[in-house]
Amino acid sequence: MEAIVAALGGTAWTVVFFVIALSVIVFVHEYGHYIVGRWSGIHAEVFSVGFGPVLFSRTDRRGTKWQVAAIPFGGYVKFLGDADASSVQKADVSGLTTEERRHTMAGAPLWARAATVAAGPVFNFVLTFVLLVGLALALGIPREEPTVGSLRAFPFEGPSLQQGDVILAVEGQPTPDWESFGAVTDGLKGQTSLSYTVRRGADELVVNGPHPQAPVVGEVQIRSSAMDAGIQEGDIILKAGGQDVRYFEQLPEIVGASKGQPVALTVWRDGHTFDLSLTPRIRTVDDGNGGFTERYLLGLYSGMFFEPAVRSVGPWEAVSNAGTSMWLMTTTTFSGLWHMIQGAISSCNLSGAIGMAETAGDAARNGVESFIGMLAILSFGVGLLNLFPIPVLDGGHLVFHAWEAMTGRAPSDWALRVLMTIGLSLVLTIMLFGLSRDLLCQ
Repeated sequence: MEAIVAALGGTAWTVVFFVIALSVIVFVHEYGHYIVGRWSGIHAEVFSVGFGPVLFSRTDRRGTKWQVAAIPFGGYVKFLGDADASSVQKADVSGLTTEERRHTMAGAPLWARAATVAAGPVFNFVLTFVLLVGLALALGIPREEPTVGSLRAFPFEGPSLQQGDVILAVEGQPTPDWESFGAVTDGLKGQTSLSYTVRRGADELVVNGPHPQAPVVGEVQIRSSAMDAGIQEGDIILKAGGQDVRYFEQLPEIVGASKGQPVALTVWRDGHTFDLSLTPRIRTVDDGNGGFTERYLLGLYSGMFFEPAVRSVGPWEAVSNAGTSMWLMTTTTFSGLWHMIQGAISSCNLSGAIGMAETAGDAARNGVESFIGMLAILSFGVGLLNLFPIPVLDGGHLVFHAWEAMTGRAPSDWALRVLMTIGLSLVLTIMLFGLSRDLLCQ
């Protein structure tokens, strides 16, 4: 019974945070359509978050009805004269005056229609950018000098590093920055205990401490066997597959050798030791050479026995970092899709509604920062998907507008009906395929 209650509680948590994430992204997307349409002189009759029966509504002074509907998986803006909420058909504006037609989507100039359509995905990208900038400003970045932030619990006896220590050298080798710190410690993997020369206030001391590449869990991957098993950030993996683990990089080798069979782990957490058995899941990862490879993984990222101290960043640095991150998202997404089309990586890397819901729930469990980061990535994905040139998506409408700009006439009603039917079929096929990946891939 307790297991059932826990499962139901976990499901409720997942659904709640998925609805929150989706509602934010949908609102921003549709608000982009609405506000640019309004600026372009197109009147919005209804702005809806959700579909189905209306739970709450109010009409503003411009005559737009703002509503929240019972089915929270989407939303729409209905502009004046639209044949339906999604503008699948051409609107009949024959009974309107010239002035009234100008305020409809069908009667507005081409530039206004195209800008209104494009605004939805653009606002999703803006949301991603704003969230990434906010995270950078709130969290900061590691200081250039290797400096100890907070210390994790660790089974190490004797005097060691303290918060605020600046690491000047390891085993007598200078470490003026993190790059040199990594290079020096890489060459000392035969030792479990190292001597650290540190600046502590006005003093320079030599203290002992564990190797920084000890098997400390720095982060648990969302939707992984490690998260399902309850492994937490800061846990220390003492054994894996019956072997003593001294360095984190031993774990991928042990897990890979399991070929997907369960791996027994012995975990240390805050002075207590317990055993777990985790089944690795095959995942696609960057091979470091511009391609991808598939590996069996538990979903653990390495950490150190201390958190690096951080410094605040200025607005320009935060903007620059956000821009770099968004460019990396773009290149990684298209590279992954291309490799998937080629068959180089598994289609299991796609997710449907269930996968996105699980991602939202797991991100929320990891904390506010993780949830906001997930929201940024999901908003980027929604914006990018909507730009695909598929009828019924924004990208498809932009293709129609491009055709009109080149030929001087809009597609015929018959062509629109056929293309919209094809587009709707494609979208439903993609959704069903993503759902099948959620159900069949682990």
